[in-house]
Amino acid sequence: MQNRIPPPLLALLAAIAMWALDHWWPATTLIPASYARVGLLPAAMGVAIVLTAMRLFRRAGTTISPLSPQNSSHLVTTGLFSRSRNPMYVGLTCVLVGYAIGLGTASPWLMPPVFLAAITWLQIFPEERALRHLFGEEYDAYCRKVRRWL
Repeated sequence: MQNRIPPPLLALLAAIAMWALDHWWPATTLIPASYARVGLLPAAMGVAIVLTAMRLFRRAGTTISPLSPQNSSHLVTTGLFSRSRNPMYVGLTCVLVGYAIGLGTASPWLMPPVFLAAITWLQIFPEERALRHLFGEEYDAYCRKVRRWL
């Protein structure tokens, strides 16, 4: 596996960039400050998705580490994983969207798509190669049935 940057760290770097964009280049206000708390909903939903996906991995007795998918002992395809092959990354994206809503200006919205692209290239593609090598046709059948994101 090529990536050595944990996905939560990539999300944190995106959040820092979002803050910097909001602070130094706010562009225009999209969401008035009085509605900023609305961002808590997608952020909380994102945290719940990540924690639920982690619990499914633990229950299956397989590695949670995104940096070592080659150590996976089971292919988790139930629960959230029956709707998305990457619910943890969906959850992290929801947190970033919630943060963008909370910040309220336009410029932070540049980062969620950048995060999606980075996580896809740096994490998901290498993960998929490792899982395909480990689980073969079982993983291919899963990929045909369940989308990468939603």
